[in-house]
Amino acid sequence: MLKKAFPLFLLFSLVVWGKINLAVSIAPEAFIVEKIASNLADITTIVKAGSSPHTYEPKPSEMKALSKAKLYFAIGVEFEKSWLKRFKDLNPNLQIVHVDKNITKYPISNDEKKGHLDPHIWLDPINLKIIAKNISDALIAVDKDNKAIYEKNLKKFLNEMDSLDNYIKTTLSPITIRKFLVFHPSWGYYARRYNLEQIAIEIAGKKPKPKELISIIKTAQKNNIKVIIAQPEFSTKSATIIANEIGGKVIKVSPMQKNIVANLKKITDTIAQANRE
Repeated sequence: MLKKAFPLFLLFSLVVWGKINLAVSIAPEAFIVEKIASNLADITTIVKAGSSPHTYEPKPSEMKALSKAKLYFAIGVEFEKSWLKRFKDLNPNLQIVHVDKNITKYPISNDEKKGHLDPHIWLDPINLKIIAKNISDALIAVDKDNKAIYEKNLKKFLNEMDSLDNYIKTTLSPITIRKFLVFHPSWGYYARRYNLEQIAIEIAGKKPKPKELISIIKTAQKNNIKVIIAQPEFSTKSATIIANEIGGKVIKVSPMQKNIVANLKKITDTIAQANRE
């Protein structure tokens, strides 16, 4: 009995111990890495759901996981500025891969800080294709034996992004109201890609003052905007006040949601539905 079981145990051990330890900053990255690496990697996500990637501080358990990681996929969110060096100090063998390579970034709307670029690049299916290619290239560089698997998974993911892009274009093509209200201006790349305009309630990272609220309400009424996209990570108080004034509703959609495909379809359907009501 033991003689028959031993080879299976050995095979199981090889599969488990043969996995690459990887780390990512945010959940949407983990979604892509899982698609490309499939069962060949163990992935640690640093910024958990409900937390802000602007000010996040990794927990001891996350630092422990990072000490064993081979690759860290950085995407350009704010907390990386102060933590990437510390991650490297903790684990000198850690290779940091910047998955935002070859992506053009734009200023975040309503931001008064010069040179402050919008980090939410993953909210655009075309950008996701570039991110996925960067991830695949990095995995192949450290694991050439599984090159064929990574390339096959990348091709499948790129096709999925093309289908998502087509779904969004088709769903939004009939709409006449191309503007939508958001609390935090996270959806700039999505809006730019699909000829939309996000109007932010938040002014330069701060809640609007009464005078600014009145101006936003007038803009919404003038453009017949009936939906406000709010994030679960932020208070919806200001958004609710505006929604009551314009006879609209607040829809919560987080740009940090792991399943990017479902998330982009949700905001697309929300905007399209608002145009039909």
